[in-house]
Amino acid sequence: MLTKRIIPCLDIKNGRIVKGVNFVDLKDAGDPVEFAKKYSKEGADELVFLDISATEERRKTLVDLVRNVAKAINIPFTVGGGISSVADVDVLLRNGADKISINSSAIKNPDLINAIASKYGSQCVVVAIDAKKINGEWIVHLVGGKLPTELNLFDWAVEVEKRGAGEILFTSMNNDGTKKGFANEALAQLSEIVNIPIIASGGAGTMQHFADTFMLGKVDAALAASVFHFQEIEIPELKRYLNEKKIPIRI
Repeated sequence: MLTKRIIPCLDIKNGRIVKGVNFVDLKDAGDPVEFAKKYSKEGADELVFLDISATEERRKTLVDLVRNVAKAINIPFTVGGGISSVADVDVLLRNGADKISINSSAIKNPDLINAIASKYGSQCVVVAIDAKKINGEWIVHLVGGKLPTELNLFDWAVEVEKRGAGEILFTSMNNDGTKKGFANEALAQLSEIVNIPIIASGGAGTMQHFADTFMLGKVDAALAASVFHFQEIEIPELKRYLNEKKIPIRI
């Protein structure tokens, strides 16, 4: 059985880590390079770096910062934010990213998924999906959760897999920053309809929440930010806890 992954997420704005609730009220949480080093040493399985305002500000990802983070770690590194072309991907991979994450650009130009996957392989392509449950339906949102689309979460997930995505990073906007647990019902449904790994994001508050999303949400990886940044949960302790729960995890 494949081991489950624990992934800290560095949400970056103006070169600093930030964290909010339901995608708003962002607060400064620290220096990305220092946190990246810390998480790599503590046994994080991967690291995700999201330049959360790059799309909104219509600029490219912070390449120098990506390079500095990559130098500081020895674990797989996914970078997202402001990626709109194969050329953008090339720059990030040459500067230390192992995988790239696309979100708004994939919705605006779905062929970009195919293009990146055909050039670099599906293992390089993570499609991030931010969705909010509105009147019982999960609606996909653009530009850091600011613009609703007409896309349904599950329909879009099936399409991105067909186009060559290697993983899906699903963030529940309803759960984000609430620390009340992941959207396990939606995650379990996603896991049923696609055959690629699902990364759960949005809602981690306790170690039990991680156990729940692996067991009930049937996900392959769990991503979190503030509980790690503010040392509410330490990664080595979390991994021991999950191991005791008989969840396959790399200690």
